[in-house]
Amino acid sequence: MVSQEQRRRQLAREKFLRQQQRRTSARRKSRMRNSVIASVLGVVVIGSIALYTTGVLKNDDGKKTNASADVTPSATPPSKAPDPCQKPAAGSIKKQSWKKEPAMTIDTSAKYAMKLATTCGDIDIALKTSAAPHTVNSFDFLAGKGFFDHTKCHRLTTNGIYVLQCGDPTGAGSGGPGYTIPDENLKDTSLKGNKYPAGTVAMANTGQKHTGGSQFFLVFKDSPLPPSYTPFGTIDAAGLKVLNKIAAAGENTGAGDGAPNATVVINKATVAKS
Repeated sequence: MVSQEQRRRQLAREKFLRQQQRRTSARRKSRMRNSVIASVLGVVVIGSIALYTTGVLKNDDGKKTNASADVTPSATPPSKAPDPCQKPAAGSIKKQSWKKEPAMTIDTSAKYAMKLATTCGDIDIALKTSAAPHTVNSFDFLAGKGFFDHTKCHRLTTNGIYVLQCGDPTGAGSGGPGYTIPDENLKDTSLKGNKYPAGTVAMANTGQKHTGGSQFFLVFKDSPLPPSYTPFGTIDAAGLKVLNKIAAAGENTGAGDGAPNATVVINKATVAKS
């Protein structure tokens, strides 16, 4: 017969075995559950990455349609090169406007030059007075009024054409002096093959004839453009180096057309007879 002590030991062994079996079973179930969770999370993460990189999560119409739209990750902005320019000089933009083009006051037979003292360096421009008298006279008038002082050069294009655009007191591309001037010098011999060569300074316009105001662009690399923009000046070699420094810093969209990354501000613009 089995003694009471032997029976007690047997029951204890059976209890221990049952406990071990339960623990082994629990561990097996836990591993299976964790494996399933990890698999599901992996699918979610991979799916989210795929959606993000293909732009599916982007809200194209710019409207917040649901809560997830509020936290949709935006595209990584392009990295910026170091700003090669200095801080702007103290001062503020003058808010000025005139109803009509200023009266002709320059000597159209004389030579004039414009200096743009910018935060990135001086840009000296020989003006084409006799070929573009209305344009040169307007710049002489505006510079004398301090119209360009403390204004930003608001647009840099480095894809297709290669220009820095300046002359807008609003800094948004829509400002002007309140009047327009006629197109001039569109048959300049430098504009061969629908190309504005590096070093050209020309008027911006709305795309319509005779809509130039105060905005102008500086060409730092030969640019294919139709002869629709008044060429009225030529930049010297030192000025081109300044422009190339600005261009090397890039623009803020990464697509080749946006605001320059460099802090390009015209501290002072002057026009003088040379």
